[in-house]
Amino acid sequence: MVKITYVEFNGTRHTVDVPDGENLMEGALQNNVPGIDGDCGGNAACATCHCYIPSEWEHLTGVRTETEDAMLELADTMKPNSRLACQIKASAELDGLVVEMPETQH
Repeated sequence: MVKITYVEFNGTRHTVDVPDGENLMEGALQNNVPGIDGDCGGNAACATCHCYIPSEWEHLTGVRTETEDAMLELADTMKPNSRLACQIKASAELDGLVVEMPETQH
């Protein structure tokens, strides 16, 4: 299990265990973390699992795909460190990762 902390826009923190290999969206949904909806089921076809990755972790979460970029461009709150949680797999390297969520999801 990988410990991931999801931080809501209001600062509320949810630290949960996510199975190794599972994406961060599923980890949030299985642990009832508010702010991650995953409307498309993890297919990078919406931006309802939009999150922000701290710069010190970006090299461990991989790079955004073209599909991910296209979905994030639809989000009003996109930043350079924006990612779709469904596109990031939990791994031992990510143990302790803190992801922040935007004020709104689309």
